[in-house]
Amino acid sequence: MTSTTDATTPAGPGNSTGGSGTYGELRAQLATLTTEAFRPELAEIDQLSTEEIARTMNGEDNTVPGAVAAQLPQIAAAIDGTAERMARGGRLIYAGAGTAGRLGVLDASECPPTFNTDPADVVGLIAGGPSAMVTAVEGAEDSKQLAAEDLDSLGLTADDTVVGISASGRTPYAIGAVEHARTRGALTVGLSCNADSALGSAAEHGIEVVVGPELLTGSTRLKAGTAQKLVLNMLSTITMIRLGKTYGNLMVDVRASNEKLRARSRRIVALATDASDEAIESALTAADGEVKTAILMILADVDADTANTLLTTSKGHLRAALTSHTPATDGPSTV
Repeated sequence: MTSTTDATTPAGPGNSTGGSGTYGELRAQLATLTTEAFRPELAEIDQLSTEEIARTMNGEDNTVPGAVAAQLPQIAAAIDGTAERMARGGRLIYAGAGTAGRLGVLDASECPPTFNTDPADVVGLIAGGPSAMVTAVEGAEDSKQLAAEDLDSLGLTADDTVVGISASGRTPYAIGAVEHARTRGALTVGLSCNADSALGSAAEHGIEVVVGPELLTGSTRLKAGTAQKLVLNMLSTITMIRLGKTYGNLMVDVRASNEKLRARSRRIVALATDASDEAIESALTAADGEVKTAILMILADVDADTANTLLTTSKGHLRAALTSHTPATDGPSTV
């Protein structure tokens, strides 16, 4: 897909102007961003020992959780809206450029093995397409139109949630994704690391995790990237908890696609049921490897068909399925 440059984007490295914007204007804009601020106290960091630099960097990273904590009400509201839409068939779609885009793709790609979701349920879009995961695609992040085209290619609906991700909060691709999603009636979330960002203003749910200037001026793969990863962890994980993809703190929808996950599946059933190894193997075999079904079979003392019927009726919520079959349950024995 060929990217289209916005009117405010400089035309090329050899030109001082492009459309109605100039490099001078862009430099002035960047100078107002906390994530781009220069820190004179670190101007000679390259003169420190390796351990001193590591300690300084570690100290910087320690400030990130507090910045995320300040946005918990906004994060929770976004999650509730996302879960509501996904419960009726919607998708969670991340859209970003560079590091932000890669983090979105990473979070999306980890949902199928962790929560047994369809790969189409949580999607990561990165400006410039899949190749941009490993190689920068020049100009892609500057195009709002490219974002709209990428979303249209997914057949965006009003039940979907689109999360624009941008450390600066000014990346046209992320803003364009949110703006276009709103025209389609989708829920929109803007995740940035600057206060009063254009991205936050464009979205229904603005999440602005202000982590402050970076150790290396403007290197937002550092604290900003860490903050974005923490928030994305919450968005996907807690949404899946709300959708019944867990039982207590057990990943009962885990997809056993390799030996490690097959072993984890057996451990999860054991933690939830305290059953013998023989009973666990028998249940998993009858359940065709489905952990949630096997747990329900053991705890409710039903066969696989009955367990699947109960889970279907409860829309996949194991605890609700147990409650509907028995007067009460204490939940996982070790949770």
